[in-house]
Parts: sequence; C-alpha cells; structure tokens
Amino acid sequence: MGTTGSDAGETKRGYLVRGAFFPASPIPPGLYVVATPIGNLSDVTLRALDTLAGADLVACEDTRVTRRLLDRYGISAKVTSYHEHSGAAAHRRLLDALDEGRSVALVSDAGTPLLSDPGAALVKDAIAAGHRVVPIPGPSSIVATLSAAGLPTEEFLFAGFLPTKSAARRKRLAALATAPATLIFFESPNRIGALLIDAAHVLGDARDATLCREVTKIHETFDRGTLLELAQRYGDASVRGEVVLLVAPGAHAMPTETDIDAALRDALATMGVKEAAQSVAEATGVSRRALYQRALALKSGA
Repeated sequence: MGTTGSDAGETKRGYLVRGAFFPASPIPPGLYVVATPIGNLSDVTLRALDTLAGADLVACEDTRVTRRLLDRYGISAKVTSYHEHSGAAAHRRLLDALDEGRSVALVSDAGTPLLSDPGAALVKDAIAAGHRVVPIPGPSSIVATLSAAGLPTEEFLFAGFLPTKSAARRKRLAALATAPATLIFFESPNRIGALLIDAAHVLGDARDATLCREVTKIHETFDRGTLLELAQRYGDASVRGEVVLLVAPGAHAMPTETDIDAALRDALATMGVKEAAQSVAEATGVSRRALYQRALALKSGA
C-alpha cells in the first residue's frame, strides 16, 4: 500500500489512483498545511497526495478519519494525533520533528486546517522557530457553500461556530448584524433550528439565507429561503450531517439620532449607562464611546 519494493529491497513512496501507482519523492523539511476532502474523497488534489505520501509524518485530528483517506489512495504514512485536546506534549513533539529537519503534513478531519480546527498555534510557533510553512490548498466548505448558495460573494465573513447559549448567541449575532458581507456559520445539526430562530429574531426574518447540508456527499442539499422560512422549516426538525448556514448581507441604514435616543432610552429603562451603551452599540454598530456620552446626557435629562 503506497510503497513498492525494488531489487535492493528499498521502499518507494507513492500513492494509487484508480489502480495506477504514482511515485512520490520525500518532501523538503517544513510544515505543510494540507487541505483534505470535506466529504467526497475524490476531491483530494494530486499535490495533496504527493505531500501526504512524501511527508515524514502526518499530524491529524482523528487518525481513524485520516487513515480512511490514506487507505483509499494506498498511502503508507506515519500518522500521529494532533487536536485541540492533545496538550503541550503533542505540540512539542511536532515542533521537535521540525527542529530535526523532518517534514510534517498537518491535516484536519475535513477541509482546510485552521478554519474552526486546531493548528493555528502550531503554525504560529513553527514560523517563530524559523521553519518553512507551506499551504497545500484544496477543499473548503466555506468556499464550496458560498459558490453554490446563490448569495452575494463580493464580501463574506466567516463567523465559525456561535455560542451554544441563546443569549450569548444573540449577542454575537447582533455584533454581526450590520456587516456588509454574506455571513457564514458552522453549526451542529442539533442546534441549527435554534440558530435559525435567533438569527431571524436578531438579523431580520426577511433576510435571505441558504442552509447547506452534507456538501459533496450523497445527500447534499442547499435549502434556500428567508431566515423566517428556514426557521419555520427547521425550528423543531431533526437534521443529520454537517451543516453550514449562509446569510445575505442586510440592507441596514445607519440609525438617525432619533433612533439612537429611542434605543438608549429603552435600554436605560432596565440597564445602567455603561450597559445601555454597550447594548445599543452591538445592535447598531455605532461607537460605544459616543453612545456612552449620549446615554449620560439622556440620564441627566439634557
């Protein structure tokens, strides 16, 4: 699997594609950030296969998941577990491997590493230590869903996973409400209904959105509609598979002074000056400092 024996008894690195063996040379020392398929294993790039077959070590979130990819292409690579709970020892082992002049391929369970996956600290420390860091681009659920969602693509903002509690989630959504970009969220299938309900409440129930599920897999779906329509469909529904939610930019005009004063008065009815300014700032995008001064004036009756 992934090696061939020569007459001298040596092994040769490589990989198999549809029964054909392709040799792969050992790659130069450094950290290689390798994108892997997000579902369909056929989406792997030839450069990724060259890198995985040529690396001295493959660092992955779940060795079982990565081994399925390696086995599919006949790659006999040495793998080691590296994820958010690995701890300092695993982190140090990878840096030591780089210090020894070895090549390390970093992969996540799916897609491009570092995007809602571990690895950022390793890349940062590898750079600080003077090691070469090489991107091996490829599949990304962010780009894949954006390309087929039917929403504006000129600007987009990847917000990752939102807080699991509704209050904290709504606070974060309020901070994103005026962003002039398509918003992209990852979410657990168990919480997508709650996210849609909160998004409709905070961002506006008429805002267009696309719920993407199982992208590149057999049951791939793109469900399009307003946030209200999607919330009604999925609020109590059981959803299976990987989920990405995209929300179109809002047509938010900057609030008038009258709007700001009204919002501050409402907030001051139940909050202190500092808290009221913070709350209205998150909802409107107006400077918290300016709102604090205005809230003081309203409180004093000016």
